[in-house]
Amino acid sequence: MTEKKKAAEAPHRHIRDIAPGRLEAFSDGVIAIIITIMVLELKVPHRDTLESLLDQWPVFLSYALSFVMVAEYWMNHQLLFHLVKKVDNRILWSNLLLLFSISLIPFFTGFMGENHISPFSTAAYSGWMLVCSLSFMVMFLSVARHFGRGEEARCMRRAGIIKNAVATLLYVLAVPAAYVYPALSLCLNVAVAMMYFLPNSWLEKKAA
Repeated sequence: MTEKKKAAEAPHRHIRDIAPGRLEAFSDGVIAIIITIMVLELKVPHRDTLESLLDQWPVFLSYALSFVMVAEYWMNHQLLFHLVKKVDNRILWSNLLLLFSISLIPFFTGFMGENHISPFSTAAYSGWMLVCSLSFMVMFLSVARHFGRGEEARCMRRAGIIKNAVATLLYVLAVPAAYVYPALSLCLNVAVAMMYFLPNSWLEKKAA
């Protein structure tokens, strides 16, 4: 094998040799920064009254919902990558796509909170959560290629796809619902958060 051919193949060998742990550590760092940015969006009231604190309820509500969603993306990310023995280009790029998507959650969280959960800001928030859901689906499918070909692997893929598809549908409904009644749109977002709290027994058993 010539030196030129070795040099051409070296980057591909490097990509295949990336350990899942490195990708997890990088993702953990990015998600930690995302949560920190969301905390910094919480502004301290200038008035020393209970009323001034209560006036901040839209900001706190949007922060709490976003914190739960980011935390759930992190938990699902951890469970998924316990199943990965090697990292390929598809996983790398789909993981970056997911990180890009959730990195903008603080922006839409602040936008919705500062505008007191107005119809447009709630629709924009729900729309971006839809983008995050689709990004997670892309990453899940990239990782699912490494589950294997047995019946158990097929069940794992099917369970993950169904769960993410339901979440995506709820976000799709949440966007127009924001213009009818913003509280209804938020309820649909909360429904997604509650759904992801359901135990992924099929995933946790495999990752154990």
